[in-house]
Amino acid sequence: MGVSLSNKNGFVSEINVTPFVDVMLVLLIIFMVTAPMLTQGLDVELPQTSTVDVLPTDAENMVLTIKKDGSMYLDEYKVTAEDLPGHLDRLVKQQNKLLFMRADKDVAYGVVVEVMGIVKGAGIDKLGVVADQVDPKPESKKK
Repeated sequence: MGVSLSNKNGFVSEINVTPFVDVMLVLLIIFMVTAPMLTQGLDVELPQTSTVDVLPTDAENMVLTIKKDGSMYLDEYKVTAEDLPGHLDRLVKQQNKLLFMRADKDVAYGVVVEVMGIVKGAGIDKLGVVADQVDPKPESKKK
């Protein structure tokens, strides 16, 4: 009792998957085109984070700190914007370390973006941002 490809009535008892694959590919393309558009152009306020993961303390990462006055430190060593790409290449990229950036909350946004551009220009694609945990609001005393 097998399936015959040709019978007297001319019916084929196999499923033709070509139209199904065509429809699925069209749906996939539509999804890929429209999904990025759903997240663009939204007005958002920058959030304060209530939960912060602890920064790893092992030697597999380095922290780039930007202080309020604009001075930069790679771990605890002071660096300038001109010297930063060389230090990042030697200490982070060549040693396959992770880089995290800590910036004072009063540092100008332009300074942070400029430093991020320097990091990207040094060939480091992954940059973690360190934030402090928001202090919970004190609850009012119940009487």
